[in-house]
Parts: sequence; C-alpha cells; structure tokens
Amino acid sequence: MSFLNSINNNSKKFTNPFDHWELNKPLTEEQINEIINADIANPSEHNLNYDGTRAIDGGEGNFRQGIADGGKALKFRCFVTKENTNNFPHLTKFIQELQNKETTSRVSELTGKDLSNSFVRVEVICDRQGFWLKPHCDIKEKLMSCLLFVNKHNESEDLGTDFYDSNLKKIKTLPYKDNYGYFFTSGPNTWHGMEKKEIKKERRCLQVNYVSFKTDWKVD
Repeated sequence: MSFLNSINNNSKKFTNPFDHWELNKPLTEEQINEIINADIANPSEHNLNYDGTRAIDGGEGNFRQGIADGGKALKFRCFVTKENTNNFPHLTKFIQELQNKETTSRVSELTGKDLSNSFVRVEVICDRQGFWLKPHCDIKEKLMSCLLFVNKHNESEDLGTDFYDSNLKKIKTLPYKDNYGYFFTSGPNTWHGMEKKEIKKERRCLQVNYVSFKTDWKVD
C-alpha cells in the first residue's frame, strides 16, 4: 500500500494557489520499472505536434466537461486497462490499491469529493522534447488529479507541473523529483500546466485519476 502510506506518512498539504498535496515515495521500485519500460510512441515522429494539450486536441483551459473520444492523441497514450495487465502486473496492483475502500475513503476525506461510485484511470506518460501544457483546469469528470514523477535520467527538477493563480500568474513549480508527485481535486480555479522547458531525454510520469465516467476499474 505504498500510495496510501505516502498519503498518510509522506505527504504535505499546501493551499497556495489552491489546495494540493505533495507526495514522497508513492511508488514501489517494481511499479517505477514498469513506467520506465512502457513502450510509448513519440507523436513528433508521426507528424503530430504538441499543441499545449495532452490529448493534442486544442481543448479549452476552463473547468469544463470532457471530450468523450479522448482527443487526437489517444493512440499515443498508454492507459493501463484489463487488456494490457500482463504488461503491467505491478501497476495493476497499484490500481487495486486505488480501488480499495481504505484508499478511496482517505482521499475523499482530504479532497471532499465522494469517490464511492467512481472509477480509476491510470496512464503511463512519456513526454519528449517540445512537450508543453498550457494553463488549464481539469475536466469536471476528474474527481482527483494526481501526477507521480519518475526521473531516472537526471532531468531538471524544473520539469514538474506549474501551478497558477486565477490571474494565470505562475505561483510555483512542483519539483520533478524521482518517486515524487502531487494530487488535488478539479475545480474552476485549479489552473496548472507546464511551460516550454528543455527535456533532454524524456519526462516519465504516472497520471492517476478518480473519474466519474466508466473505465475498467470500478472502485470497491
């Protein structure tokens, strides 16, 4: 239960520019290895340029309802599903921890969001040179937004997520440290993104969400 243990024993709450929690050591080494070794295509090699959205769909930044089809970059995104669990046995265990009532109850307690009828969505991310994210608020369907960093190539700690206030003034950058991350609940003033920065090799992360739409992973 590394994720829940991190929340309970290795996390710290911050309130500026909005409520969020930073997490230390939320992943096991086995889970980290699966994130590192996941085979993820590079959009730039397929004539698809980063446009400041993860779905590469030009989506608006405001707190809004999501796009059902997931955007143009769906084939370049690596979601952990029941079809590929053989490739991700340890991340599947991670998902099972997220489905566990003890975990959902604790996250609900902190964020104030009812997760009892939610689903888990986990995505392995590999961002390459040229990637950036314009300031945005996550879609309403994301009841919890979480990003866990895996930095095994001595990339700059400045490659973490940028947080902004309601005037889109950058307030802080989450440090891109190995086995570190953050979570918050979506809302109309949870502006975040990543400004254009140098990625020498790759920026690996695990995106973790509790969502209101159906995935393969219903919470217990």
